[in-house]
Amino acid sequence: MNILYLHGLESKLSAPKRALLAIHGTVYAPDMDYKANQNMIATLQQEYKDKNIDVIIGSSMGGFTGFYLSKLMQTPALLFNPALPYRLNIPQVIAESTLEHDKAIHIVIGAQDDVIKASDNIAHITALLPFTTDLRLSILKELEHSIPLSVFKKEIDLFFKAL
Repeated sequence: MNILYLHGLESKLSAPKRALLAIHGTVYAPDMDYKANQNMIATLQQEYKDKNIDVIIGSSMGGFTGFYLSKLMQTPALLFNPALPYRLNIPQVIAESTLEHDKAIHIVIGAQDDVIKASDNIAHITALLPFTTDLRLSILKELEHSIPLSVFKKEIDLFFKAL
């Protein structure tokens, strides 16, 4: 299985999280500068179109990017605290797919997130998603913006088991 991991703004995939993902397949985790590239979604689609990506996993700004990229690439996605309602003033061109996206999307939201408010994210998600999308929304009452390794492991295990 080929996994595309998209990190958040000015962050990287940690070695322990990479190791957990590697249990499930080959991990691609590009370094991205969202501020310098307003066309990150199209750039990633072009760069990974021939890699046979099976799933996209993203966090924060990577969750925002992964949401739209999964539609373009027609792949399931696991998104942690995606920056959907606002992108922290980081402009991005949203390349929309003309295809109906019927792949599973699992979104994990931290109720204690002070960077991306859970209520804003939930309102935005319900306005964006078509009812044909298989959506699993997890709101974790103690989760903040940062994803602890234990939560990451639990959620990726659930996600891959459901595929």
